[in-house]
Amino acid sequence: MEVLRQAYRSLWLPASPAPLATLRIVTGLVMLVGSLRFWAKGWIEDNLLAAQMQFKYSGFEWVQMPPADWMLYVIFGSMVLASVGVMLGYRYRLSAWLLWGSFTYIELLDLTWYLNHYYFISLLLLLLALLPAHRHLSLDVKLGRVQALASVPGWMVALPRWQMGILYVYAGLAKIQSDWLIQALPMRLWLPAHNHEPLLGPLFGWHYTPWLFSWAGMLYDCTIPFWLSWKKSRPWAYLTVIVFHALTGWLFQIGMFPVVMMAITLVFFEAAAHENWQKRFFGIWALPRGTLLQTARLWVWLMAGYLAFQLLFPWRFVLYPGNFFWTEAGYRFGWRVMLMEKAGTATFYVTRADNGREGEVDNAEFLLPHQEKQMAMQPDMLVQYAHWLAAHYEKQGIPVAKVRAEVYITLQGKPSQLYFHPQLNLLTLNHRDFPAWLYPAP
Repeated sequence: MEVLRQAYRSLWLPASPAPLATLRIVTGLVMLVGSLRFWAKGWIEDNLLAAQMQFKYSGFEWVQMPPADWMLYVIFGSMVLASVGVMLGYRYRLSAWLLWGSFTYIELLDLTWYLNHYYFISLLLLLLALLPAHRHLSLDVKLGRVQALASVPGWMVALPRWQMGILYVYAGLAKIQSDWLIQALPMRLWLPAHNHEPLLGPLFGWHYTPWLFSWAGMLYDCTIPFWLSWKKSRPWAYLTVIVFHALTGWLFQIGMFPVVMMAITLVFFEAAAHENWQKRFFGIWALPRGTLLQTARLWVWLMAGYLAFQLLFPWRFVLYPGNFFWTEAGYRFGWRVMLMEKAGTATFYVTRADNGREGEVDNAEFLLPHQEKQMAMQPDMLVQYAHWLAAHYEKQGIPVAKVRAEVYITLQGKPSQLYFHPQLNLLTLNHRDFPAWLYPAP
């Protein structure tokens, strides 16, 4: 109990703003690289503008594509400029809120592009927009726009660490289940595909490797925030962060997420380490100086409420019956990272209201390959697509009485099974409701 009391008291003690400055700089840098990378690869055109429809998050159906294509480029241009502003600490509040808003807007445009690390980045950008990360080592300080801070309350430095800790620990807790630990699924399906790789290839073909990876992944996620928080183990823990994320990025092609995690995890290092590297690169300008920051209790309660939400929201899946891998009710926003191998095939049929004739839909005519892949295995997207098809044909003067689908799902390598009754009229369903119309999981 004494340890907990000391930890609580430390939240109110003055702390150096140097870790927040480092977090601001590396976050702005990775966002700049990520935004330019997305643009340079042509993904604005291929993944956003080329889509005829966008699948919506429940409650965010109002988030729509801009009315003109050029406006999307303006939004990405704003993201690039805002990333630079955040990195340099120039007109920081404007830059930080613009970066959070533009990134979150792009994230909410289409549900099929949901990834846990996009959600995490959006949360991190929100925290940065609220915290005084520009009151040290920034152009705003250099130009006299704001006064530098000698210290901030300890909870401000702890907050992004807690957010990362929630991500890691919840990802680890989600792995404590039989598929992951006992059956080594989905690792047992994924790793043998890499046995041709140089150096480590033979290891991936070894019979016990999937269990080794599964248990190591669970233990790593559950414990790494604590090892990073302990000064004596921190250097070795950060080395495992580099190895772990480099390996997962190499094996599973998950974009910039490994780089993001390597960079942001630096916030766990003590203030002295940040101050040392900052003085090495920026000289006297990097010394914490100025006034002490006093914060209103309201902000403390707001941040406490934010953390309470982050702790409770991932557990909402317990409110729903059935296998949540199968129903996916409460699956998103719960830090469930790479837990399942799930795929589906969906064939849609539209019945005319005027003559009762039924026709098969060519999904490729309306959906991008990635959209079709994601839609075919997620109940709310199946319902959204059915309603979109009905609206599409109605606009063409074709009255629609029914949209049904024959959907087959394979989960964790098991044989495909019908997802629900193929004669069910999907137009009678709401994508926000729990999918009680699904067949039981195999």
